[in-house]
Amino acid sequence: MDHDRLSRSKLDYHLLFLLFLLAIVSAIAIHSAEPMLPEKLQNVNFASKQLQWYAIGAVVIALTMIIDYDRLFQIAWYLYGFGMLLLLGLELNVPGSVTIKGATSWYRLPGGNFQPSELMKIFMIIVLGRIIVNHREKYPEPTIRDDFKLLGKIAAAVLPPLFLLAKQPDMGMSMVFLAITSTLVLVSGIRWRIIFGIVFSGVAVVASVVFIYFYFPDFFHRYIIEEDYQLNRFYGWLAPYEYSTDQGFQLIRSLMAIGSGELYGKGLGHLQVYLPEAHTDFIFGVIAEQFGFVGSSIVISLFFLLIYRFVHIALESNDLYGSYLCAGVAGMITFQVFQNIGMTIGLLPITGLPLPFISYGGSSLATYMLAIGLVLNVHSRTKKFMFASEE
Repeated sequence: MDHDRLSRSKLDYHLLFLLFLLAIVSAIAIHSAEPMLPEKLQNVNFASKQLQWYAIGAVVIALTMIIDYDRLFQIAWYLYGFGMLLLLGLELNVPGSVTIKGATSWYRLPGGNFQPSELMKIFMIIVLGRIIVNHREKYPEPTIRDDFKLLGKIAAAVLPPLFLLAKQPDMGMSMVFLAITSTLVLVSGIRWRIIFGIVFSGVAVVASVVFIYFYFPDFFHRYIIEEDYQLNRFYGWLAPYEYSTDQGFQLIRSLMAIGSGELYGKGLGHLQVYLPEAHTDFIFGVIAEQFGFVGSSIVISLFFLLIYRFVHIALESNDLYGSYLCAGVAGMITFQVFQNIGMTIGLLPITGLPLPFISYGGSSLATYMLAIGLVLNVHSRTKKFMFASEE
């Protein structure tokens, strides 16, 4: 019993220390970005509010660790249903839903806007982990047919929220869901030749869409993408200087800020390049301009170490479901870091995804802290044995 209590009280202090460092980086970056914000936001202390959200996130972590993650396994489908109801409410424009920049993705709450798709990301990890564990228990030596059954189950769980996200529309969040799904499919034990077949099919579909766009534009705009605004972000990404006054404006400003930072940066508080959404989507540009390549590399290294801890805890866990939870969180954070930094340097199209733990945002930060709580939960309940038994 004493050993049980000891194992349950374990904390991964490496992970918590990395989280502490990211909180410091976030507060400094947001505070330095505040002078560039629109005049109507000048009186808001976003850095202070971000630290308040970190404090709320600490409570979220503590509450998450109280509940054994096995309980989450039991209520996974209830959580999934709750998340689907929230997304469906946005589709139906129920009272309280909010439309921002053409996307109906938020509910208005007393403390600010709440984006239910953020919460649904965690629910998706929880339910996909349960699907895979149940399947592997039912088919300990799966055939190719069994692997396709598992893919069908995963698709049945993922497609409904993806459909609702596409209707909002929210391309960035849709990509995050696909990243989570892809990560869990990779670690689910499905045969590699099936996975390679899926990847090849996806590449073929994308190539076909591009071919149709260039050679059959009328068909493309009539049956594939009807509205031009959905293509604007791609125009701004592929040819930003040709669309410098509208679609490419954000990317050009981001490249100017990052490039002007050079090796060591201009120093804290010395920002000369105006960046739209400086405290949220383009916070990495703020960091790069002030601290240069060296400072940016340190921030990226922090994320690398954070993701390394996720993977380490997943591999260390002696419970399959715990490993899948950590893998899903690792896939979610890895993709969002890669996407956010990639869009600020022109490597990827702009999607509006924040930089995890650093960009200002209440519901997004609370979700990341909930994800950290899941990983810490798995770590605290992982028992280590001096002598492993072959049984």
